[in-house]
Amino acid sequence: MNLRYLRTLLLAAAILPLVAGVARSESTKRVLFFTKSSGYEHQVIKHVDGGPSYAEKVLQKLGPKHGFAFTFSKDGSKFGADYLKQFDAVLFYTSGDLMSVGKDGSPAMSAEGKQALLDAIARGELGYVGLHSASDSFHTGESGSGNPPQEKRLGRYRNNGDKSDPYILCLGGEFINHGPQQVATARVADPHFPGYGELGDALTVMEEWYSLKDFAPNLRVQLVMETEGMEGSDYQRPPYPIAWARMHGKGRVAFNAMGHREDVWDSEAFESMLVGMLSWATGRVDADVTPNLQAAAPQHATIQPPRK
Repeated sequence: MNLRYLRTLLLAAAILPLVAGVARSESTKRVLFFTKSSGYEHQVIKHVDGGPSYAEKVLQKLGPKHGFAFTFSKDGSKFGADYLKQFDAVLFYTSGDLMSVGKDGSPAMSAEGKQALLDAIARGELGYVGLHSASDSFHTGESGSGNPPQEKRLGRYRNNGDKSDPYILCLGGEFINHGPQQVATARVADPHFPGYGELGDALTVMEEWYSLKDFAPNLRVQLVMETEGMEGSDYQRPPYPIAWARMHGKGRVAFNAMGHREDVWDSEAFESMLVGMLSWATGRVDADVTPNLQAAAPQHATIQPPRK
């Protein structure tokens, strides 16, 4: 074999992995999975004996399969403009006033860090996906550590509109309360959004179903909670959204209220929805996010009465 030709082959063999590595790096989306719990800490995101949480284990398997590189953190003090530049999107499973140390003892987010997050989303520099208790974070009019008792949650049973906390205005909705875990049905309102097309007309599973309010008018609703026949006073209301996407300024925001239970995290349906939301939020795929709130849940603003 010609010596010069052999050198060319060897050089190409050395360079190709580097080129392939660059290509893989550019196609991989970087996502911060943030799970600080200043309020109630869900079992699925708890670190057990210093190891990863159940949700983190699921994401460790899901990431390479779908082209996401996850960073796991409960440290709110890291939030700032420079820190957030590392990521294409954030995935929140949080609770309570994140500017308080609270339940899990992890460092709190500063006011500047919170503003940096909201600014990065609004400028379109950072996608946002929220799961379950992400809607139970930065409650309007609530502050301090811990999970407030029921008698201090009465302010949640009203719509605050544009007076809601800036985080809630970004998210597009706010948690009120939940009843007992039960098998119930969420109707698919947008089968064309990434990840929701495989669900059929509805999703019926055992879950801890959240009751929500203060829905942003520009929601593109994906799932609607069918409340008829559900157990508990928290569902004494007309159907309402539990999953949606919206534009916040130039930023892509998606939320899904599911994810309390480990078997939900293990399900193909949840993986499909989660991957779809992350793919859209990171800009990997596009979707129609024309508002459909009024058509999907015309009585969404009707809230259940406070618990007695």
